[in-house]
Amino acid sequence: MSTHPSRPSYAAVLRIPHARRTFAAVLLARLSYGVVPLSLMLAVTRAFGSYAMAGTFMALFSATSVFLSPARAALIDRHGPRRVLAPMAGACTGLLGLLTVTVWRPGAVPPLVVGAVTAAAGACTPPLGPTMRAVWGRLAPDRALLQRAYSLDAVAEELLFVSGPLLVGVLVGFAPPGAGVLAGAVLMAAGTAGFLSSPAVRVVPPGGRERDRRPAGRRVLRGLGRPVVAAAGVGLALGVTELLVVAFAEEHGSGGGAGWVLAALSAGSAVGGLLNGAVSWRSGAGTRLPLQAAGLGLVLCAAGLVHGVGTLALAVASAGLFVSPLITTAYLIADETAPPEARVRAGAWVNTALNAGGTAGAAVAGVLVGWLPPGPCFAVTGAVMLLTAPAVARRGARTRGAEHPAAPL
Repeated sequence: MSTHPSRPSYAAVLRIPHARRTFAAVLLARLSYGVVPLSLMLAVTRAFGSYAMAGTFMALFSATSVFLSPARAALIDRHGPRRVLAPMAGACTGLLGLLTVTVWRPGAVPPLVVGAVTAAAGACTPPLGPTMRAVWGRLAPDRALLQRAYSLDAVAEELLFVSGPLLVGVLVGFAPPGAGVLAGAVLMAAGTAGFLSSPAVRVVPPGGRERDRRPAGRRVLRGLGRPVVAAAGVGLALGVTELLVVAFAEEHGSGGGAGWVLAALSAGSAVGGLLNGAVSWRSGAGTRLPLQAAGLGLVLCAAGLVHGVGTLALAVASAGLFVSPLITTAYLIADETAPPEARVRAGAWVNTALNAGGTAGAAVAGVLVGWLPPGPCFAVTGAVMLLTAPAVARRGARTRGAEHPAAPL
């Protein structure tokens, strides 16, 4: 691997051999995750004229994608990314193409068929984010450089989920919504092909034989408590916040302002991620994790005191400063904790917790806003994050990395 200064920069990350090519390809594939969900919702709504049905199909796609992610990641750990990602991405791409056909003409295909194809497509979505983070672990074994790589990855992912819906908005201006689903399939196929052709991915070995899997699996689950709880907490906070922002804006007669407030949240998260990666922290990831959770909780509590959409935008932007750093730190701890043959699985568990927390947060928010005004709801969400902080504090846990000696394999 290339040498780098004692305080490595983001440029040093991208100067690692094969890093730019590998990262650009996987980002192209991951852009599909920002394009497909909204395109699918619009296409199903157009095909069947029902928002309820669109929501049901989106839930099917999300549930099979999120909750089966650790199982798909285990296959990659077991057999290596080249042997698993190619058929997985091929199946998902084909199913998205079939889904495009089923929703292209309104009412042409029964809803049960569309639902089955949607669930199958979600079940086959390749875990590209966890796989890329495992590749980062091989490309950047130095912990300071890896922290910057993870921060860069988190910020790029944040931007993908902002730019994806914008791309859909352009597409539906001159084509049916099903074209967005097809575009997502093309992005996934092209990006995954480029990712798998990278020398950095070609040299990743399989994780080992069956006799090695059960002990590794037990170690992964035993060491992931803190990062999984932290990811679930921040996912819950984000899920609640997104709905509360809409409710707050409507309560103050500015429904259109919700988009700007949510954009401020994403911008704050991106800035926080870049700052987190640029700092050479003296404290370890295990020490930073509860502090970041507490910081997010305090800012969300403060958001409950604001009285205007403008001040709410400032508050959620400040909350965003903690979001990407918290997620990045959770991934770092998962990487330190997991044995080398289970890194993709460890990252997938954190990613699953984050997405599951977001889904639960949206459901909880729907209940909260029926009982309380948005202000107290923000305070309740902040209090939950404050309770998360002591839950993720390190209690003598030993991890594999700079803070702790290597765990025996």
